[in-house]
Amino acid sequence: MKKFLSFILLVSLIVSCASVKDKNQLSGNVESIAYGKDGYTATVITDDNQVYLATVSRINLADAQEYRVFQTGEKVILKGEFWKTETEKHLKVTDIVLVK
Repeated sequence: MKKFLSFILLVSLIVSCASVKDKNQLSGNVESIAYGKDGYTATVITDDNQVYLATVSRINLADAQEYRVFQTGEKVILKGEFWKTETEKHLKVTDIVLVK
C-alpha cells in the first residue's frame, strides 16, 4: 500500500510539473521595439491577438549570450516571468527559445 501511494504521488508530481512547463512561455509576432537603458521592450502579438510587452535585457537572461535584438515581424517564442498592470500584460524575458 505504501509503494502504491508513493507511486501515485510521483505520477501526480510529474503530471503537475508537465502542465506548468509551458505556462511561462509566450509565442507571437514582434509588432514594435522600444529601446531602454539596459535593453529593449518588444511588443509581441500572440496568435489569439493578446498584446504583451516583453522586456529583454542581458541581465535578466539565463544565458547573456542569447541576447539579440528582434526585428519587427519576427516570430518569437520566449520564456520568463509574467506580470500585469491594470491595462497591460508584461513578460520579463529569461530565455529566448526561438526567433524566426
